[in-house]
Amino acid sequence: MDKARYLFPSDYMADPSANVFNGKLYIYPSHDWDSGAAFDDDGGHFQMKDYHVLSFEDVENGEATDHGVILAVEDIPWAGRQLWDNDVVEKDGKYYLIFSLKDKNDVFHLGVAVADRPEGPFTPQPDPIRGSYSIDPCVFKDDDGSIYTYFGGIWGGQLQRYKDNKALGKEHLPEGDEPALPSRVAKMTDDMLQFAEEPRPVIIVDDNGEPLKANDPHHFFEASWMHKMNGKYYFSYSTGDTHFICYAVGDNPYGSFTYKGVILEPVVGWTTHHSIVEFKGKWYLFHHDCVPSNDVTWLRSLKVKELETDADGNIKTMKSE
Repeated sequence: MDKARYLFPSDYMADPSANVFNGKLYIYPSHDWDSGAAFDDDGGHFQMKDYHVLSFEDVENGEATDHGVILAVEDIPWAGRQLWDNDVVEKDGKYYLIFSLKDKNDVFHLGVAVADRPEGPFTPQPDPIRGSYSIDPCVFKDDDGSIYTYFGGIWGGQLQRYKDNKALGKEHLPEGDEPALPSRVAKMTDDMLQFAEEPRPVIIVDDNGEPLKANDPHHFFEASWMHKMNGKYYFSYSTGDTHFICYAVGDNPYGSFTYKGVILEPVVGWTTHHSIVEFKGKWYLFHHDCVPSNDVTWLRSLKVKELETDADGNIKTMKSE
């Protein structure tokens, strides 16, 4: 497919987490709506209150099946407000949705909800994952069956409030030549309900092995995603206010990951968020923009474009068009 395709024009959805289950493609997005909340750096205008799941038999030409609401704020015992990004993984015939949500104190944590089918509905656990914080989970199952959750987002995602997995008395954003603030990764327990370890930093380094600096326009901001291709681990992410989707490559799920380049140039709209998955022999990049809403940054629409790589596994830079 030469041009990107809008996947679900009848509603505003964003942050697509794409997964293949039982030979079918499923997308677990955020669900945008106009709440009337004001724009601010804390993300107050993103007031998502439920999740849907979309499925596809043919992502290039077929229509989406909307399976309806699979989880809503009012279903979750510890909920405050704002259901942000989520992802789903299968283990032993069960499906686990890892989601980000503010608690009653307006602090983001990650939660788990469980279903018997990828279409849901999902039943949430009574409490968030112990030791979890921030937003944008990506749940990655490795070839040996081990499952890891990558997470973290700056500004409204609250990652700058933490250091060494402990809340800071005063938030800190690195500046200048300080190492950039990294995302986090933690292996999950066998029952998929908790972290099996303390979250670790996901370090992105340059060709000299030095961590990317805070003043590098390609440093991590949010939207972690992990996929594995030809035995290598590809960690991709959004750069926030420079509006790129970038990627780095490593030899194991924890990294470090060597920065390789830009996957997607800036789209229309402030946020950039994506996922990458292989489906029916092709690799695809799922993302969103704000073209259909006339650049209303909190009303985003899902898109897909075929991912292109060269013979060495390098991902080619593309535009959203």
